[in-house]
Amino acid sequence: MPIDGKPVKGRGAAVQVPNRFLKNSYGIVHWEAIDEVDDTVAPTTYRIETPKTIVNEVNSPDLGFRWSLNPYQGCEHGCSYCYARPTHEYWGYSAGVDFERIIIVKRNAPELLEQKLRSRSWNGESIMISGATDPYQPVERKEGITRKLLEVMLRFRNPVSVITKNHLILRDLELLSELASMNLATVAISITTLDEELRRVMEPRTSSGLNRLRAVEALSNAGVPVVVMVAPIIPALNDKDIPAILNSAADAGARTASYTVVRTNGAVKPVFENWLRSHFPDRADKVIAQIMAVHGGSMEDTRSGLRMKGEGAYALSINRLFTVLRKRYFAGRSIPATDSSLFRLPPQGQLDLFA
Repeated sequence: MPIDGKPVKGRGAAVQVPNRFLKNSYGIVHWEAIDEVDDTVAPTTYRIETPKTIVNEVNSPDLGFRWSLNPYQGCEHGCSYCYARPTHEYWGYSAGVDFERIIIVKRNAPELLEQKLRSRSWNGESIMISGATDPYQPVERKEGITRKLLEVMLRFRNPVSVITKNHLILRDLELLSELASMNLATVAISITTLDEELRRVMEPRTSSGLNRLRAVEALSNAGVPVVVMVAPIIPALNDKDIPAILNSAADAGARTASYTVVRTNGAVKPVFENWLRSHFPDRADKVIAQIMAVHGGSMEDTRSGLRMKGEGAYALSINRLFTVLRKRYFAGRSIPATDSSLFRLPPQGQLDLFA
């Protein structure tokens, strides 16, 4: 349901879209005598959950990892285009404002990870943190769950990859550096634009593009292999930034770069379209038309092999541009494969002191 039909300060979503699994929905339809709804209407709340498992198997030919782990559900960063928004519906919430303001915290994640790594079936495969949320979103500063997960990975010598768009990752630089020294860690930093004005409305609670580049540089200088993700590319919004991002990322020490083209599956579509028409009414129709052209006439795309990069003339031009620039700026660089051969089972309990 719409929240006054206007942007909410500090949020990407301005709509409370119905949950597809629920018969009834809720939201703020109108606030009498209030012309603009600010963040006090939708303050962030944190809810503690105690799941029974934490490591998820990913079966997708479009993704380069098999296992993922999400210490949180929902993300306060507020990116209206986020593909993970529909995951909040499984928890009984809306993929709209709820996704940004109701953050599920899994404090038992480190213990569950250790249980998984100690299971007889585990053989030291790499685990991606996260996939459906940002592990370094603002609440991590207080909770420190991601840091504890990295400490478990280090104790077990288990390979790990991290993807984030928050420079808070530098808090854990020493852990990532130690893991990387054994070829056990890689990091992906998402940089969608270096235009700070665009970043503020597109990703309202993320780190600035400049701070993300500083994170790339610090991680690279510490020996941590970094890939920069231009994800997603949105036609007529941030596609013009691709050359500058790749050039700057290479100068900061990134090993390579990759990209995806925006797609708005399920409940993401009404959230993104509302955001687009609110902030960029002059070009909204053009953006939507180009997204549809990339995805076979729809803003949604679930086709393996096509959904990430799209098809058609625009998709081809982006692919060619990215290929040329990647060769120019990242020649001779690559992301090394992580090493599973060092995986071990450390002693349990107080004997850990002697590991």
